[in-house]
Amino acid sequence: MAEYKLEVTTGEMPYAGTWDHVFVTLFGNEGQSERIELDNYGPDFTRAAVRTYTIKTSSSLGKLLLVKVEKDPYLVLSEDAWYCSKLVVTTPEEDVILFPCYRWISRGELVELRGGRVCTYALRQFQCFSITLFVCFYRWKIMAEGLPHINSFNNESELPDEIRYSDSKSNETLNTEMIMWINILDILSYLPIAFLPEYVTEHWKEDDFYGYQFLNGINPNVIKKCSELPPNFPVTEEMVKPFLEEDSSLEEEMEDGKIFLYDQKKMDGIPARDYNGEPLHVSAGLCLFYLNPEDKLMPIAIQLHQQPSEDNPIFLPSDSETDWLLAKMFIKNADFIDHEAVHHLMSTHFLAEVYTMAALRCFPVIHPLYKLLIPHFRYTIYINTEGRESLFGKNGVLRISSLGYDGMMELMRRALSEMTYSSLCLPENITARGLESIPNFYYRDDGLKLWNIINSFVTAIVEYYYPSNSEVQKDTELQEWINEIFTHAFLRNTASGFPGCFHTVEEVIKFITMVIFTVTAQHAAVNNGQFDYNSWVPNGSLLLHQPPPTTKGESSMETILETLPNVGESYNPYSLTMWPLPQNTVPLGAYPEERFDEPAPKQMIKDFQEELSYLSEEITSRNSELKVPYTYLNPTEIENSITI
Repeated sequence: MAEYKLEVTTGEMPYAGTWDHVFVTLFGNEGQSERIELDNYGPDFTRAAVRTYTIKTSSSLGKLLLVKVEKDPYLVLSEDAWYCSKLVVTTPEEDVILFPCYRWISRGELVELRGGRVCTYALRQFQCFSITLFVCFYRWKIMAEGLPHINSFNNESELPDEIRYSDSKSNETLNTEMIMWINILDILSYLPIAFLPEYVTEHWKEDDFYGYQFLNGINPNVIKKCSELPPNFPVTEEMVKPFLEEDSSLEEEMEDGKIFLYDQKKMDGIPARDYNGEPLHVSAGLCLFYLNPEDKLMPIAIQLHQQPSEDNPIFLPSDSETDWLLAKMFIKNADFIDHEAVHHLMSTHFLAEVYTMAALRCFPVIHPLYKLLIPHFRYTIYINTEGRESLFGKNGVLRISSLGYDGMMELMRRALSEMTYSSLCLPENITARGLESIPNFYYRDDGLKLWNIINSFVTAIVEYYYPSNSEVQKDTELQEWINEIFTHAFLRNTASGFPGCFHTVEEVIKFITMVIFTVTAQHAAVNNGQFDYNSWVPNGSLLLHQPPPTTKGESSMETILETLPNVGESYNPYSLTMWPLPQNTVPLGAYPEERFDEPAPKQMIKDFQEELSYLSEEITSRNSELKVPYTYLNPTEIENSITI
């Protein structure tokens, strides 16, 4: 006789337990056990329970490879799903093998769990149905031509339990929505930090703070160094000389790398929506910035349309206060729309959904890259499925923007067609924009350190499981994953530089680094500051009523008030910009589910967490010396996945 000891752990979330009958079958390379019910005296699978069972077989099953788990109803009770966290099996040979599960199991469902230390290819001798089922269950759908593809579920109620919000997360979201009904003046009392919204309210008109936001606000990925003015932006020396260092010139400042450009040309020609029968307007404008001797980034010239003309003057800081303020407001309006549609929704949420869907469809749960990536995909499909209607649907929050639903869809199409692989890889992005040395660029400083820490961690994990390029090339599941991403995220656009297959270990490391950085740090950078910077609507509004000024000297404060949305219109974006309440979150680097069984990757995770902790201390120390602290890329403020 051979004896196997099973330790079965039930999840800690509400309703994780079950009264149903649970059966297991053990499979080894030399045989299999009978189908055996796990039944001790008293309740077995209560919430957070850890129970031990003994299974006897006539002889050893050899190398234990697979455990099949089934659940049958108890008496006539209604459906009673069970959240199984993991099984740990001790074999007669004293091997202790982890079988991670971390999913809900329903009645009549057969779940195959593979041993935690089994290599990627060891189980091909078994016919495993899980991938085939996932491919059928997680299906692609085209939301709109020219955009990343999405999951085929019509609403969040159709989603399987394991990718839906937990009860505690749902309660957190409900609490957030309840708070939003409270007067905006009372909202600050619910937030852990109220300093920055108040600071924005007091300083939003100031040019140096305006420039600061293009480096460290919610959209730090748009400006670039300007070594030559675009031909459609005829700024002259005479125009800007008063705003440059004494005895300097625009040409000299460009040569010294002190001139920077914001250019919203991809928005040009997209029609704005109608509002009460009247067309709205969006400015696909250009803004020139100067890094002055005090290392402050200052706007020095604004043109509100792409093509110069008499009706499209270049606004300057020396113009009237309201002319200059209006020009800055129209640039920020376009930037806020671009931020939400492109840099927030499409470049983090929508791409993350493709990464997640491809992983669920292509990787078995025992695959080392599934174990590495799945914590970074927690709740992403759920929040996207729910948000596509409430946030981005035809009746969603973003309909209030000047571009409207159709215009934002077109903006995203254009942005995706121009997107490059290097633009999502922060080191290459910074270099391409010429921003390696601009001072006080905390998004860059913290982001590059995070990129390197993530890259070192990913390198250690990937090289452990893929010691050579040939291991990469023959891993069909890995190749299917990247091919699905290339097809469904980047629409097989070879000009983008995105890979459609992997040839080397280095290529895998770079891509997975980009994926983890995107769904953690990059999402935090473009999401977590929305309430800080845009709860004060004049600093950044999705909607402006009046057309951009075509002449100088005719505006007034009344013009500005007529241009801004009214109180009712200003309310809608609050659900978008609400501070994510810090409850039930999993911070970057936390891996609460035990999926890796080998000592080496467990130690790599600990090393990763230590590096993040050191960086957090460094950022906290730096922020204590700053007038406006930059907290969004502090690892303690970054969630491990896109969940809001």
